Amino acid sequence: MNHLKQIAAKLPEYGIDAMLVSSAPGEFYAVGLHGEGYAIITPNATRYITDGRYTEVAQETVGDAAEVLIVGDGRNYAALLNDFIAAHNIQKLGIEDDYMSLGQFNALTDSLKAELVYAGGLISSLRASKDEDELGRMIKAQEITDKAFDAIIQFIQPGMTEAEIAARLTYEMLRLGAQRMSFDPIVASGPNGSRPHAIPGPRQVQKGDFITMDFGCVYAGYCSDMTRTIALGQISDEQKKVYDTVLAAQLAGIAVSRAGVAGSTIHNTAAKVIADAGYGPYFTHGYGHSLGIEIHENPNANSRNDKPLPIGAMVSAEPGIYLPGRFGVRIEDVVRMEEGGCLDITHSPKELIIL
Repeated sequence: MNHLKQIAAKLPEYGIDAMLVSSAPGEFYAVGLHGEGYAIITPNATRYITDGRYTEVAQETVGDAAEVLIVGDGRNYAALLNDFIAAHNIQKLGIEDDYMSLGQFNALTDSLKAELVYAGGLISSLRASKDEDELGRMIKAQEITDKAFDAIIQFIQPGMTEAEIAARLTYEMLRLGAQRMSFDPIVASGPNGSRPHAIPGPRQVQKGDFITMDFGCVYAGYCSDMTRTIALGQISDEQKKVYDTVLAAQLAGIAVSRAGVAGSTIHNTAAKVIADAGYGPYFTHGYGHSLGIEIHENPNANSRNDKPLPIGAMVSAEPGIYLPGRFGVRIEDVVRMEEGGCLDITHSPKELIIL
């Protein structure tokens, strides 16, 4: 996988002669390699520079699409970049300013013989719309996550700790073929469920608890993300009302999700359902975020994003209600923005499961 042609095609839009890709996610998007190096891309040529740890994998992964060079023997990154800059008469060089530290920027400014131009939006705008290959990887990651959910609801028993459940989720996803986790799994039971990003701990799950599990994995470099809230034993009428409200809010958001709709429109549609049920102050985060190579990408479906979502954006659908010190509910799918609607790639049941 590489996206060199797509990057090269956008260079004129940013008024640059070449793009320097230096971030780990940008590098994977550009050349399909999780290494440590630089890719420098022009309309006609690409050079990928890394160190000896990645010699073989770089040649195997990138060699057909780019010239691969290895630093060493007095040839450092700056020298190999400057050789390429001179050979291709690069005057303005785009950089990923949204990932670059000030120290890295200053070092490149001092060492490279080209004007550095902020062009982080070039890569991020391309990454916002997933192509069919990227979609396929995310569908596979989600299939693993769905299967892990099937396994975990057979595993949970009263008296288990949140940490034990989180460890089992990790095991199941790795057993099913995940490279790694998208993020550390969240397992929040009972009163801990009111904390959207609770850290699994020693609390033992017990009858009458809601258990919220937020988890995902990486497959072929791309993330999945999913949340389900289940009940352990019988629950109260209010717990059932909150669950039904969150599910109705999520379905309302999904119903209006399509390419060209503003992220704020989706968020506000779901938030209105929650507010109308009397729980408005307890929906404390945005409706959704994009994901792909990273678990949090742009654009977002929140109250602040009034820009239309592009075709191919993969966006989480995750409203929640959190009652401090009592319990919380969140339900999350991932959908792809398409013309006239969206594709939901999450297939785990959303009806309340009572163990």
